[in-house]
Amino acid sequence: MYKFRPKTLFLGQKINYLPSCQSTNDVASSLITGGNVLDGTVVITEHQTAGRGQRGNQWEAQPGQNLTFSLILQPSFLQANEQFWLNIAISLGISDWLTTYVGDRLKIKWPNDLYVQERKIGGILIENTLYGYTLGWSVVGIGLNINQTRFRVPTATSLSNETPNDHDFVLPDLLPGLLESLERRYLALRSGQRDVLKTNYLQVLFRYQEESAFIADGARFRGVIVGVEETGRLAIQVGDRLRSFAFKEVEFVF
Repeated sequence: MYKFRPKTLFLGQKINYLPSCQSTNDVASSLITGGNVLDGTVVITEHQTAGRGQRGNQWEAQPGQNLTFSLILQPSFLQANEQFWLNIAISLGISDWLTTYVGDRLKIKWPNDLYVQERKIGGILIENTLYGYTLGWSVVGIGLNINQTRFRVPTATSLSNETPNDHDFVLPDLLPGLLESLERRYLALRSGQRDVLKTNYLQVLFRYQEESAFIADGARFRGVIVGVEETGRLAIQVGDRLRSFAFKEVEFVF
């Protein structure tokens, strides 16, 4: 089904297709453990029975309707404390691709989600293995809502819902362009183009420089996102105080 060669140097040159599996991230991790895997390998499935999201949530995806896959990368050029740069590159790669369909309504919600205005269209789950002080292997799980039109939560959406289509997207036809977009941003990171990546990231960051409501330590407050620190912490200006939050320490209020 996914028998193609994207126009990439390495990303997606090897594709492992599974009709069904619990989690593509788990399959990818097993391939790494087995020791016989190539940098850039893709594991993709039509039906992920136990897909994981951030905060331990389960990823809702109807079988055969969405893109659910994992990338196997070897970003040994990144130090352990630079892991968030991989998030930036991956989320920008997806953002670039989705923007061709939905325009500037596409936003990256810190730390790992893709939104069309106020609705979630995709998510990323990156699991890293450290070799000393550098990254060894990274498994990048990506879930994108494509043809699914109904969701249990009102804040979810899909490419089909957000575009004026009268037919379903053909999933195998979408993947090559997405992989090419992801590789462009990953190679930019590998070649040291961090200033450009950071600038582009802030340009599409969800609620950047907008006053918004948040919850931290059980308390609700209002603040303005002013940036993302090198370590990935979200910087929020709260009155005359600048606060920073790690993953799971702060929630957005919708």
